[in-house]
Parts: sequence; C-alpha cells; structure tokens
Amino acid sequence: MAQPYRKIENVDTEFWDIQANPYNKELIEEFLSQQHLSPATLKQYTSALKVFAKWIYDFARNKNIHELKPRDALKYQNWLISLNLSSNSIKFKRSAVSSLCGFIELYYHDEHPTFRNIFTKSIPAVPKSNIKEKVPLTIEEIQTLIDELTRRQEWQKIAYICFTYSTGCRREETRQLRTEVATYEKYKEKNFYVSHKIRAKGRGKEGKLRHFAFDERSMKAIQKWLSHRSNQVEQDNCPYVFVRKTKNGYQQISANSFNLWCKEFSEILGGKTVYPHLFRSSRATNAVIEEGKDIQSVQKLLGHESSQTTEIYVVRDDSDDLDDLF
Repeated sequence: MAQPYRKIENVDTEFWDIQANPYNKELIEEFLSQQHLSPATLKQYTSALKVFAKWIYDFARNKNIHELKPRDALKYQNWLISLNLSSNSIKFKRSAVSSLCGFIELYYHDEHPTFRNIFTKSIPAVPKSNIKEKVPLTIEEIQTLIDELTRRQEWQKIAYICFTYSTGCRREETRQLRTEVATYEKYKEKNFYVSHKIRAKGRGKEGKLRHFAFDERSMKAIQKWLSHRSNQVEQDNCPYVFVRKTKNGYQQISANSFNLWCKEFSEILGGKTVYPHLFRSSRATNAVIEEGKDIQSVQKLLGHESSQTTEIYVVRDDSDDLDDLF
C-alpha cells in the first residue's frame, strides 16, 4: 500500500527573525509585498519561500540567493521529493522559487547582472503523483446527505451543501456569503437568486468579483439556518452565513472547517471520499451528464474563462463509447 503524502512543517518565527540570511529575507519580503498576489496566494508563497530560505540555511551554506546555481535548484527539488510530498506541493514550491528568481533577475539586474533563474529547462519536471479517481457526488447522494443532516438538525451544514452545490463555488467563496442574501428576491423574474459580489479566484487583493446564482432549495436552507441560529445567542451581529460559535457570539467560519464537515459527509456516505471542491465537480458533471445542460451554461455558472476548463470538471463514463467496438 502506498504511503500517504506528507505535509512539510511551517518554518517557525524564531528562525525567520533570527537565523535566516538577512539579504535573502529582504528579497523575499520585497517580492511578497507585490500587489498582484491574492491573499490566498500570498499566504502560500510566504510559507513556500520560508521553507526555501530554511533549506538554504541548512543545506546550501546560507548563501545569498543570487549566488545559487541550477544545481542548487536540483538539490532543493530532490530534497522536497525525499520528504514524500505530493507532486502538486513540490511543483508549487518550485514555482514560488522560480517566481522569486524571476523577480530578482528583472528588478535587481543592476546589482546582480549575471544572475539567472535557477530553475532552468534542464531541471526535470516533477513526475505527476498517482491521483485517486475523482468520483462526483450523485444527485441521490446529495439528497442522502441532506436527509441525514435534517434528521440531526444540522441546519448550517445543510445550507452549506445546498449553496455550495447549487453555485459550484469554492471554499473561500462560500465562506464570504453574507446573511443579507436571505432577504433577496428572485433575479429579474428568473427562477434563481443572485448573491452580492463575492471575491472569487483571481490575481491581486481584489481578485475577480462575481455574483453567484443559487436555487430555491439553497435559499430555504439559508433562511432555515439563520432563523435557527438567531435563537442561540442574545444578539447575532455576524454578517456571514457560515459561522462558528464563540463565547462572544458568532464569528466567520474558517475555510478548513468545511474540510472537517466533509469528513462527516464521507462517513454518512459509507466512506466515499468527500472534500469541498468535489461539490464543484459534482455540479458540473450532474448538470452536463444527468441534466443535459450545455457546457457553456455550466462554464458561466463556474466562472471559467474557457469551456475547456469546465470540461476538466466534468467526469464522463466513456464505457458506452466502446459499445460499438464489441
């Protein structure tokens, strides 16, 4: 049985403040101050580049970054592979370092005219990990989750499933949903509602602001949850739909809480793998395969620039295409 992929530990504050190469630290912090990075990407880049700085300290004689060569890039990549990280994790850390090197090459050319990006084409790409087959949730499985959570009176989780599935939105998009949507009317005599502007995936701090369309079932689930939660505290001032309860009332939920909920959903479905992004793929697959919707309509729902991206989310059973051959 294959060993599960590890996650690398974050670099502690003491190392970063005291031991990290001061010049490398300065370059990294200046690179991270660029405004084109979204908050989520900034957090990931910060973690990845601190790991790189720690590797330089431990294994590359704490050199200045501009003194590194492609062989150092290869050593760093091999070190990441030796930790049994997933290929996606290694690729991201490699990409973060490459972006930093590109920044130095472009903006510090006057100080380091001979420096070039250490991740050249000669550094082999990381082999793709064996990925578990993606199995979308069926419409029946979605209903099974709702039925069981209704029995448990877990109204917030029902609202999460309904809204996330209906919109096909991501974790960070779901958690931004505000309680004001519970008062909205249907959109221009249509059979759906439209949310306030939500920051979607995109470059920069503002990202791409989008409205998300959702159905009647989602609206009723949201209203049910908000009605229930208002009775749990003396004063409910939190503007977000999805929350956690504290001694001071409600606070916006963390994105990781959705992952924990999905573990519970997996148990309800007998161990089937469930994770937040699966609702997005399930919505696309069921709309195209089960409901016969046009791929361009699903593209608009998911906010993709191209229908080719949307096709990646649609899981098709190609076995019927082989019937004519046998």
